[in-house]
Amino acid sequence: MSVRKLALAVAAGALALTLVACGDKPTVTVYKQGQYQGKPDTQPWDNEQFKGDKVAWEKAVKARSLGQNEYERIIAH
Repeated sequence: MSVRKLALAVAAGALALTLVACGDKPTVTVYKQGQYQGKPDTQPWDNEQFKGDKVAWEKAVKARSLGQNEYERIIAH
């Protein structure tokens, strides 16, 4: 194979890869005609751990945030 044929083959391969990489992929639309078509949202306390108890969830969130506060952690120890 001559150098010219090899260069032409490499250029053709590079062009093919460039064209494939620039292709536009279809997107999934979850919003149609003014209504959201996706999964409905639930409240954060509606799960297995809290069983719908909002007060217990709020207490757990507050305890977690206090554990992440360096000032509170230093004073507590």
